Amino acid sequence: MRNIILVLILVIAAFLVMDFNNRMAGLKHLEAEKEVVQEQLNSRLSTKSALTTQIAYANSDMAVIDWAYQNHMAREGDIPVVPIQVNQATPTATPRLLVTPTETNNFQEWLNLFFDRSK
Repeated sequence: MRNIILVLILVIAAFLVMDFNNRMAGLKHLEAEKEVVQEQLNSRLSTKSALTTQIAYANSDMAVIDWAYQNHMAREGDIPVVPIQVNQATPTATPRLLVTPTETNNFQEWLNLFFDRSK
């Protein structure tokens, strides 16, 4: 009877140790997942901060002024300058030279081919 109780206690202790080991492995897995989620959170928070800054700039008067200058608009007190072309230059056509081929007979072509005579 005493041996049976001792074996039963050892079996229960083994199950408790195995359960503790499984819980520790689960804890390590959850801690690793927590680190990944924390990195994603930090990334998203920095993105949110950057977007908030962009929204604040887009709603400001400075954004309107910059947009106006980029699109060539003037502010009060600016003196707009519009360049005007004084003389309208008309382009002149360049003459083309027409080359007319000289007609030669077949015999002349064969002589030019074999004896390398230019003309």
